Amino acid sequence: MSPTAQPLITRLLRGAAFTSGGFVIAQALRFGSNLILARLLFPEAFGLMALLTMILMGLTLLSDTGVQQSIMGHARGDDPDFLNTAWTLNALRGVLLWLIACAFAWPAAALYDAPDLKTIVPVGAFALVLSGLTPTRIYTAQRHLLLGRIMAIELAAQSAGILLMIALAYATGSVWALVWGALATAALKLALEWTTLPGPPNRLRWESAAGRALLSFGGWILLSSAFGFLMAQGDRAILGLTLSIEGLGIYNIGWFLASFPILFANALIGRLLIPAYRESAEAANPAQDARIRRLRIILTSLVAAMLITLALIGPWLVTFLYDDRYTQAGPIIVMIATASLLPLVTLTYDQAALARGESRRFFQMMALRASLQTALFIFGVMLAGLPGALAGQALAALLAYPFMARLARDMGVWDRRHDAIFLALGLVAGAAMVALHLDLILPLIAPI
Repeated sequence: MSPTAQPLITRLLRGAAFTSGGFVIAQALRFGSNLILARLLFPEAFGLMALLTMILMGLTLLSDTGVQQSIMGHARGDDPDFLNTAWTLNALRGVLLWLIACAFAWPAAALYDAPDLKTIVPVGAFALVLSGLTPTRIYTAQRHLLLGRIMAIELAAQSAGILLMIALAYATGSVWALVWGALATAALKLALEWTTLPGPPNRLRWESAAGRALLSFGGWILLSSAFGFLMAQGDRAILGLTLSIEGLGIYNIGWFLASFPILFANALIGRLLIPAYRESAEAANPAQDARIRRLRIILTSLVAAMLITLALIGPWLVTFLYDDRYTQAGPIIVMIATASLLPLVTLTYDQAALARGESRRFFQMMALRASLQTALFIFGVMLAGLPGALAGQALAALLAYPFMARLARDMGVWDRRHDAIFLALGLVAGAAMVALHLDLILPLIAPI
């Protein structure tokens, strides 16, 4: 039996095993390298990289045409003409984004009072060109939940990039170690994708029907991604204006450690839930739907347990692993992990809309969530500094829940019991973790 002919639940479980195993290994590599690099470099280096990442992700999301989601969910997702048109669109977009990044380097350096960005951004942004050349074979493999080789490629590229970063950091002690290491990782990953994944190579092609389908679906994705940027990077964009580069670097260390559970969930959801919801809708199989719900409960339970654990031990973890320069990252871990408990409840609902081709509904939910989160984050910063900002982020998730539940009900994936249990758990556990570490959180309150 070919892999694509196997039952959906079998492919889901195999895909979950590959994705979760690969993710854990990848995060272990990142964590180990972070510990080494924190000793070889300085907090400002991580602040500069946080700004570079924010700029690159902003450009990527603000121009996202939904090519990956289209290939994974569209009926023509295996058609060579459709795939080559998608690849052509992505390649052109990558070059355009790099040129925009180069033009934005000087204004960004002035805005964040970080002169190094003038040279760091044009070099680091070349990764956008490399990303645009990604072969569509990788999306085809994701469409059919064939994830083993993808994880192997990502781990190989990451390992080589980390070794280069450490070597350069040891030799230079400069933020350029991080920039060149990230660029080398992207280049090696692209080379491995082109040479090791099965399937015909992409070529420049523009089929009008495929182009219309991609742009029609991607129009709403483009608007959604603009708000997705606010959700994913809005905290650093805002805090970069209020914190020093050193303070932003310390925040980024805390975010790096506290975000592990949510990044883990997103890795599984992005690669498993869109094809799962798509095939489930096509099959109209209640038993299959029940299995997906059970898988979602397991995922939420696992991620919630990791977040609560991080909130519990965050300050001790930083004291044990890092030197005194990073002490404030401890309470930051507590606050980020606690604030992430409530958004976790609805983490998969928007993917059901994408899987059913409802990119407009997806946009509406992203716009609502991002607007609430950004407004309350800014209000919280002004009222109580960083603790207020992260409290506002949690409150935004609570206010958005009724609208997310309605979307889930319309898509046929709402799980009332799941949501009630984990909303209650998030509120109770979050309050307990904040109370436990209140003495460390209170000194960070600094209204603007």
